Amino acid sequence: MDRIWQALPEARLVGGCVRDLLCGRDVHDLDLASPVPPGEAQRRLEEVGARVIPTGLEHGTITAVIDHHPYEVTTLRRDVSTDGRHAVVAWTDDWEEDAQRRDFTINAMSLDQDGQLHDYFGGLDDLRAGKVRFVGQAARRIEEDALRCLRFFRFFARYGRGEPDGEACQAIIRLRETMTRLSVERVAMELLKILSGPQLLRTLELMEETGTLAVLLPHHAPLSGLERLLACGDPAEPLHRLAVLYPPGGGDGQGMADVGAHLKLSNESRDMLAAFARYGPELAVTLDDDDIRRVLFQQDRSILLLRSWLVQAQELGRPDGSWNELRHRLETVEQPVFPLAGRDLIALGVKPGPEMGRWLKQTQHWWLTQGCRPDAGACRDWVSHQLSPS
Repeated sequence: MDRIWQALPEARLVGGCVRDLLCGRDVHDLDLASPVPPGEAQRRLEEVGARVIPTGLEHGTITAVIDHHPYEVTTLRRDVSTDGRHAVVAWTDDWEEDAQRRDFTINAMSLDQDGQLHDYFGGLDDLRAGKVRFVGQAARRIEEDALRCLRFFRFFARYGRGEPDGEACQAIIRLRETMTRLSVERVAMELLKILSGPQLLRTLELMEETGTLAVLLPHHAPLSGLERLLACGDPAEPLHRLAVLYPPGGGDGQGMADVGAHLKLSNESRDMLAAFARYGPELAVTLDDDDIRRVLFQQDRSILLLRSWLVQAQELGRPDGSWNELRHRLETVEQPVFPLAGRDLIALGVKPGPEMGRWLKQTQHWWLTQGCRPDAGACRDWVSHQLSPS
């Protein structure tokens, strides 16, 4: 920071890092703003030895890399025009004008190198009171960028206390349909952050009350299933929470597959949702060690662990030590590997082709019935005995 302030003495810390510093939370990224135009800022930073990457010049943003750590530096801006998704900006040297572009008062504060807080809209008081409030008129801020509807719920979940801001909720109700014009990828990113965050049930209930949830996740299941999952103390993983909102319908999991496609999730995420929908091997606290090895062979360990929470929520809906013990065993039992290969069968006289495939399948079935314990030699002996039962 000393080197950045040497190059840009007018620069201030801005946004989330200031908010989290003030409320004692961990700060992972330090973002700055400066009245210096981006080209001049790049020149000054390079003079003090920073490597500068022009990450978003059209928006006035460059990234200074110092000791392998990135710092985003953005020139103060004002909006020339907005269309609900994108803004055309111009540079300014007016800090308050730049702060007016921020979404919420708690995100509109800045901190200079002397430790002086600059708070134009009462963000510190709102932070202390647990109030998430738009800068200026809520409706106008949402009209500038409809994604701010979702960001309101995400920040309310993390920083809000008491009743949500009434003006914000009324504006969201009136403008919620504008979110349908947003890119699905942006919506999905915010939704997954909400699903992995705190106060989830309360937040989704508020989204339901404002009609937001119906716009973004139509035909979702009642929130009672999610309430049962959260009561179990599940890990804050968004995909299995999303799965509870779209349980398999008619046994085929179509709803879950649809939501993955609707949100344009990654192939990996869609595969995980599909695995939840298919369910896979049965999970129960009564599984013995042989059963544990069998289910580990049949389905990925990470899927099994998340599925265990879904089953616990469905069967109990509350914390339970037996399910915790099952998860411990799922985590610690060694992953079984079927030890027989085609070359082993060739050595026993089995011809390559369909016949080999049948023998591999039959041997694997026997191996599973034995709790995945037989090694390659035992599997060969079993096949040899089946080939020559006399």
